[in-house]
Amino acid sequence: MPKNRRLREDPATLANSSVAGPQRAAQPRGILTRLDALRSTLPPAAARIAGYIVDHAHAVVQMSVTEVAEAADASEGSVINLCQSIGLRGFQQLKLAVACDLVEPVQLIHEDLERTDSTQIVTEKIFASNIQALRDTLSVMDHVAMVRAVRAIVDAKRVEVYGIGSAAPVAEDANYRLLRVGIASNVVVDSHVQAISASLTGPGVTTITVSHSGSTHETLAATQLAKRAGATTICITNYGKSPLLAHADIVLTTMARETRFRTEAMTSRIAELAIVDALVASVSLSTYDLAVDCIAKTFDVLSIKRV
Repeated sequence: MPKNRRLREDPATLANSSVAGPQRAAQPRGILTRLDALRSTLPPAAARIAGYIVDHAHAVVQMSVTEVAEAADASEGSVINLCQSIGLRGFQQLKLAVACDLVEPVQLIHEDLERTDSTQIVTEKIFASNIQALRDTLSVMDHVAMVRAVRAIVDAKRVEVYGIGSAAPVAEDANYRLLRVGIASNVVVDSHVQAISASLTGPGVTTITVSHSGSTHETLAATQLAKRAGATTICITNYGKSPLLAHADIVLTTMARETRFRTEAMTSRIAELAIVDALVASVSLSTYDLAVDCIAKTFDVLSIKRV
């Protein structure tokens, strides 16, 4: 079974798709039964999508809207329309509804946990997941892409870093680390400001987008705007197909065995931070004198903040 798939819908598709039925509250369970009952009455494309979801439910909760559309020989818009026609807001909510049909509630916290686990066992399982995420990410690391990303940052007039939700702390850490080594960097974690920032980029500007799913509406829109403006776009995202890849010049992938049933990234965050660490360290070595000088200056400045 494929692993490490995406959780969120393509915002452009969602914005352009029409609602094929009345909006209703999502039912926590029974979505697979409803789809199975409906598929014989649906138009051909919608029927294929519904059939694929029912027949491959365990795989679907790990897939992106792009992957489901390709597997069902349909468009992303058709996937979103089907979701909305059964009263859901989009593909993300569909996946969560499917997950509720498949798993015990404790797996919404973390798929490796049992409700009776002690604090020690929980800690050991979470640490093991994070360690495995680092090992898996290193195994798929594209070192050529890393070299290109370092060069794009070093050559840039300025760097803009984007992240929303659980990716925001990673984006803020990347910005902080870049500033410490003398890179003109700015972080934006507000969706409106991201759109403004991205539209005002251009040749000579490098953007870094952090998105585990590669389908988050806000960062996808910002990356698309930056790409159109002529900026060099770097994306840190999980392995697999997602809408974000269409707007990325350089892709740095994690391979986190992220739980299939949550909306927020956990283990992937550790892998993203490791990529940021490697990226900033490589940038520092590429601009050695400047980086060392800036680290020393900022250390002196920050020393007054400590007792």
